[in-house]
Amino acid sequence: MRTLAGIASTLLVCLVAVLAVSPSLPTAGAQSRFEGQWIIDFNRLKPVADRVQLSLQWESEKGGSSNSSHTILRDQLQGLSEAQVMGSGGTVQFQIKRDAGAFNCEGWFRDGKGSGHFTFVGSQSYVSDLRGRGYEAPTDEQLFRLGLGDVSLALVDELKSQGYERSGIDQLVRVGTHGVSIKYLRELGALGYHMGTVEKVVRMRDHGVTPDYVRELQSAGYREMSAEDLVRSRDHGVTPDFVREMAEAGLKELPMEQLVRARDHGVTPDFIREARELGYANLPLESLVRMRDHGVTSEFVKGIKQAGFESISLEELVRCRDHGVTPGYIQKLRTRG
Repeated sequence: MRTLAGIASTLLVCLVAVLAVSPSLPTAGAQSRFEGQWIIDFNRLKPVADRVQLSLQWESEKGGSSNSSHTILRDQLQGLSEAQVMGSGGTVQFQIKRDAGAFNCEGWFRDGKGSGHFTFVGSQSYVSDLRGRGYEAPTDEQLFRLGLGDVSLALVDELKSQGYERSGIDQLVRVGTHGVSIKYLRELGALGYHMGTVEKVVRMRDHGVTPDYVRELQSAGYREMSAEDLVRSRDHGVTPDFVREMAEAGLKELPMEQLVRARDHGVTPDFIREARELGYANLPLESLVRMRDHGVTSEFVKGIKQAGFESISLEELVRCRDHGVTPGYIQKLRTRG
């Protein structure tokens, strides 16, 4: 009869032998699953016929509820017909396929609005392809987020072809969750912007620096702007329309930093036109900023002029404003006199 120690020894030898010949298990793959709820509203984006609004909610691995809401192309909803979507009510099953995996959805649709349950099943071949490109294998949650952000292998390859540093999986996840698409990368690249790092291109996307914004500024003469300058001008509200209207108001070919300064100090095309109508034409930007900063508004100027000071200079207007000499104050002095 074999002893307990002998049986344990035999089992240990067998286990070592199995581990020695077994391949290492991937971190994520075809068996990775995430589940949650979906909501789709076909009516929300009616002017955009080829896109729909998709909202997902799920429980993260670390606990707590997470959600995502974004538009997707209508043809990505495989197995969902127009009749099912716009019908009077019925159950549906459809799939959203991504390189990273598939979102298998089931639920209910009525009059263009639907909701239900989804299961995301990760793709082992996608994980293998990432590893073949030098990336580590993603965790289950990372794989789910890569699918959520539609980080395709073509997008990964585009980053490489444009000379971006190869980052970790977390950075690829950021690319997807922040809306950096392959189209966005290619259009920026064609305009001469290759950021080099994922963080820089994500920053541009987050701050609303679109290819259209860059093209319009270039058409207005601002062709040599750095990525950081583009972010700054966008953050401060210097739109192509603002540039054009400022030029029409008389301030042409201002450097971008001066346009940012004008925007920050409230020097708008309307403010310039009002100053010109009151007799203060062709003022340099610094004078306009000084007027704005000291509260010399068109109403204040009109009041001072109506009080009898028709030929008052800009500097005198500023001094009046700084010392509380208002039209009302002048009227009181005259009443007392």
